[in-house]
Amino acid sequence: MLAKSGVLLALALLVAGFGGIERAFAPKAELWARWTAADETSTLGVDHGDWDEFLRKYAKSDNAGYNLVAYGTVTAADRRALDAYIARLADSPVGRLARPEQLAYWINLYNALTVKVILDHYPVKSIRDIDISPGLFSDGPWGRKLIEVSGQPVSLNDIEHRILRPIWRDARLHYTLNCAALGCPNLPPRAFSASQTDAMMTAAARAYINSPRGARRSGEQLIVSSIYDWYIADFGGDEAGIVDHLRRFADPPLLKMLEDPGPLAASYDWALNEARE
Repeated sequence: MLAKSGVLLALALLVAGFGGIERAFAPKAELWARWTAADETSTLGVDHGDWDEFLRKYAKSDNAGYNLVAYGTVTAADRRALDAYIARLADSPVGRLARPEQLAYWINLYNALTVKVILDHYPVKSIRDIDISPGLFSDGPWGRKLIEVSGQPVSLNDIEHRILRPIWRDARLHYTLNCAALGCPNLPPRAFSASQTDAMMTAAARAYINSPRGARRSGEQLIVSSIYDWYIADFGGDEAGIVDHLRRFADPPLLKMLEDPGPLAASYDWALNEARE
């Protein structure tokens, strides 16, 4: 996710114009060639059943369309199962997988690692309070090497910006990765699988874009998620490209708003995506 200077710590709900310093601090998609190898003839698969079970137990949908996580109720046994699942992924032969298996692998690993980070530091009000990334001008956990995959230390930023974005070049990826914040696309309700990833990506894009988190009208202004500002290069490179992307997945009410969108503003809620009993 986004790395920012400590002097720019946002309020829980941030509304800002487009193209400011937040975009300047957003990581660019820069290929890590180490992870480009794949075997399209491979029949190897990765078992994501433990992650699927964790999501079934602890991911809760509310009436506002948020998928929230009951972090405070995760049992010690299920934490151990999550750790074991992540360890198994770390030992998987990623370069020997076909591309569809790799895509599901990296998405599930990112989301499982994010949940683990929250559990390891719980209770917290926001993932940005987990200030473990290296560097003076970074906050949150995204820059920290959290795992070794095939012996190579890897961070959340590595997975998102050096592997997923540059290798797959699909804007829908942004809707599959959950950063444990209310402003983020929902944590998927089940694990991604190679056979269902494309359909799940499209469904996630449509759900987010047509929610107030993706785009909403405030007076004469269209407020969209800060994701579109931070990663504008993935959405056509300008505001017109963002609007075109939104139209691709928009339901009729949003399509009406997009007829005359006007200048865009950006908004993001960094509060923890926690389900409270």
